[in-house]
Amino acid sequence: MAQQKDASAKKPNVFVRMGRKLKETFSELKRVTWPSFPKVVRGTCVVLVVVLAFTVIITGINYGLQELLKVITGIGN
Repeated sequence: MAQQKDASAKKPNVFVRMGRKLKETFSELKRVTWPSFPKVVRGTCVVLVVVLAFTVIITGINYGLQELLKVITGIGN
């Protein structure tokens, strides 16, 4: 039990631990290989095209199912 007290007494306070973690984070970010601007633009364009394509597909499916439901229930007449 005395060892547990000693171990907790030696533990630095929360601000010291947060400061160390922040320092480690910035140190790790310095080692990151960041993409070039053209790669970022190209990736963004790809994402936008895929999102647009899925939007068109899902909207088409939704419209088709809506029309099918109208035919089945006879609401359209």
